Amino acid sequence: QLARFNPISLARLRPDLMNFRTHRKIVVCDGRVGFTGGVNVCDAHSAAARGDRAWRDSHLQLEGTPVGDLQLAFLEDWHFATGDAPSAADYFPHHSRADAGPWVQVLASGPDDESYAIEKFCFAAIAGARQRVLVTTPYFVPTEPLLLALGTTALRGVDVQILVPQRSDSRLVTAAARSYFDELVRVGVRIHEYQSTMLHAKTLVVDDIGLIGTANMDHRSFRLNFEVAAALLDRSLAASLAEMFQADLQQAAEYRSQHRRAGAWQRFSEAAARLLSPLL
Repeated sequence: QLARFNPISLARLRPDLMNFRTHRKIVVCDGRVGFTGGVNVCDAHSAAARGDRAWRDSHLQLEGTPVGDLQLAFLEDWHFATGDAPSAADYFPHHSRADAGPWVQVLASGPDDESYAIEKFCFAAIAGARQRVLVTTPYFVPTEPLLLALGTTALRGVDVQILVPQRSDSRLVTAAARSYFDELVRVGVRIHEYQSTMLHAKTLVVDDIGLIGTANMDHRSFRLNFEVAAALLDRSLAASLAEMFQADLQQAAEYRSQHRRAGAWQRFSEAAARLLSPLL
């Protein structure tokens, strides 16, 4: 079965709703195994279709009780799109707690809930960091609270590093992102630009906590899109994400503001793109 989420049509034109879309990537199998992360179902992510040019991404497989939260997020979207209300008994099998694994918290956010759970989780985690903050995101257009948290955390002596693609699939977003680099580098944040291919992973490591999901570090993901993420409250899983981050740095170059010689047109383009940050 196929349904479209919030389609645009003349018959149901609602300007106040046109900008809202689901950016969630959820697969749930029999209510027992779930997947979420950055991977889309498209050739760009397929090594079989694009070989070495396939996008670099990260995805997560879940089993046990957190799968129920992924299932609920999907069914809420399905109900909005179709009006159907499936029977809960068919989609939420009982999970034994005998083999409990690491603690995982599924976070869902969207414009229908002003708590903005994913943004607040990121802000609280970064602001309270003691040792390290490792951000991987394809689109870096942070909200003011996140920008402040990253800067002040670096000023406290915490190791704050951000990994972004050297050039994303959107020139406008790339220009807006680069407008933030110099002010962050000045306060001690290290920024790396991934050069091998398009980086599309969305992960965060703060001390011994990890986060992997669909949300970019930008206004659209935090405030306008329907997103989902899994918070990994486990030291070993956070360490695995940190190892992935370090491995990606082998194919990245560190941004150095003193080496930059941007022309007047480039600086103007980046400043203009930054004005559009709330919609990017």
